[in-house]
Amino acid sequence: MTPQQTELIQQSFAKVVPIADQAAVLFYDRLFEIAPDVKPMFHDADMAEQRRKLMETLGIVVTGLSRLETVLPAASALAKRHVGYGAKDEHYPIVGSALPWTLEKGLSEAWNPQLVDAWTTAYGTLSGYMISEAHGAQAAE
Repeated sequence: MTPQQTELIQQSFAKVVPIADQAAVLFYDRLFEIAPDVKPMFHDADMAEQRRKLMETLGIVVTGLSRLETVLPAASALAKRHVGYGAKDEHYPIVGSALPWTLEKGLSEAWNPQLVDAWTTAYGTLSGYMISEAHGAQAAE
């Protein structure tokens, strides 16, 4: 990721923060629409709390992108928790599809090819790391 991409992500996320609740609803609605098989993983979840956690986690990651090494321990822990929830490698690209769709809806005319590229790069970097951490957790079991 370039510093410019990091800045674009941070600026765009700042515009999403005021509509965080709506954005989280859009995200999970989209996720369950394109991947109905993941919905059972949330059967015991308090979805209001889940949506809050999603936006809180995104905020932490977005803030830490300029110092990626500070985000990696939390990303590792999250990946390991996701293994326990039943998340698999193939779920990461689905989330990677639902997230930019949500951002596009939330940012409307501010969504542009540079943001698509920046968010795609960031998500690809972090999801790749999380997948490798999840594999490490599974190997340790």
